[in-house]
Amino acid sequence: MTTESAGPLAGVRVLDITTMFSGAFAATLLGDFGADVIKVELPGRGDTVRGMSPSKDGVPLPWTVLSRNKRAITLDVRKPAGRELLLKLIAKSDVLVENFRPGTLNRWDLSYDVLKEANPGIIVVRVSGYGQTGPYATKAGFGTPATAFSGYTYVSGFPDRPPINQPTPLADYVTGLFACIAALMALYHRDAGAGAEDGQGQEADVALYESLFRLIEAFVPAYDQMDRVPERRGHAMETASPVGTYQCSDGGWTVMTASTQPTWERAAHAIGHPELIDDERFLTNETRVEHADALNELLVPWFAARTRDDAQTVMDEHGVPLAPIMSIADIFENEQYKARENIIRVDHPTLGSVALPGLIPKLSHTPGAVKHPGPEQPGAFNTEVYGNLLGLSADEIAKLTDEDVI
Repeated sequence: MTTESAGPLAGVRVLDITTMFSGAFAATLLGDFGADVIKVELPGRGDTVRGMSPSKDGVPLPWTVLSRNKRAITLDVRKPAGRELLLKLIAKSDVLVENFRPGTLNRWDLSYDVLKEANPGIIVVRVSGYGQTGPYATKAGFGTPATAFSGYTYVSGFPDRPPINQPTPLADYVTGLFACIAALMALYHRDAGAGAEDGQGQEADVALYESLFRLIEAFVPAYDQMDRVPERRGHAMETASPVGTYQCSDGGWTVMTASTQPTWERAAHAIGHPELIDDERFLTNETRVEHADALNELLVPWFAARTRDDAQTVMDEHGVPLAPIMSIADIFENEQYKARENIIRVDHPTLGSVALPGLIPKLSHTPGAVKHPGPEQPGAFNTEVYGNLLGLSADEIAKLTDEDVI
């Protein structure tokens, strides 16, 4: 368990009415640093992440980490009584995060104008596949198709094979980062910036495909000015060389990047060929990209003749960026991960103890904390939220439960 800290967002309340990963991850990050995150799930069903693999002893492990620090309640906002409860929660909150298909909340009479009536300062962070506007706005949007639409998948893989889908929900988690940034910027504007005089909230529109499109930003001016269309290059990079994946004599794999001129010159010394620095094929990064295959013909056998640890030692001595390709098993044993507390242990009512990722970034004064894993049962905090926060009586809570509103 991490040391408890109020965190820099203490006093901020976030309503997380999302499903799956993208918006939920944004709320998780806010909760890591002190925000009171209330996670809304459908009664009798729970969030869809509860059905994601893997699970142990009936505990869905993705839920355990994605919903850490959140107070889980059940609420059906589609019902009139549920809608009224949500608006009461809105009145006591700072941020609402949602990732329904655009127009869904409007159909439930929960448009931004309605939310503003309940709380003029509410910040609504909307996450969707293609954004709230444009001809694709109402399309179904999941992370993998959004990654393809972003242009990111097109350059992933080898030239003689099909494009590769990412093996993790990359678009969801990167979009979650942008959504978190959007919430923080809007909070700053409302409370400390130019909007502090009137305390008005605003909407933030975050699209899955746009987050990964932003990661390939260099492609935009290159195509505009040179009609350049990057293609799949395997382990090589379109814009820098030498950059590659190399196997060592013990079977271990490493990744080296010596893309700047100083690091390339250090790499040439490291492999015992300083004369390559003056070779016309390798004089600049641009010429090295053009002759990347020739450069790899020298690098591949150098790595193949050494163990991974030996190669690491040589490159470290010469200041060349090199890292082993780590499995999760490697990560659990790695000294750097341990020193940085990148993996923490949290008490769990069923599992006893569960490892979770540590907090990022590391703040010196208000470091945040992981206070509990994702609550096992939907509605675990119903009494606390509806009773203590909204002031409902036990009879009222029981009635709403019987009516499947909560």
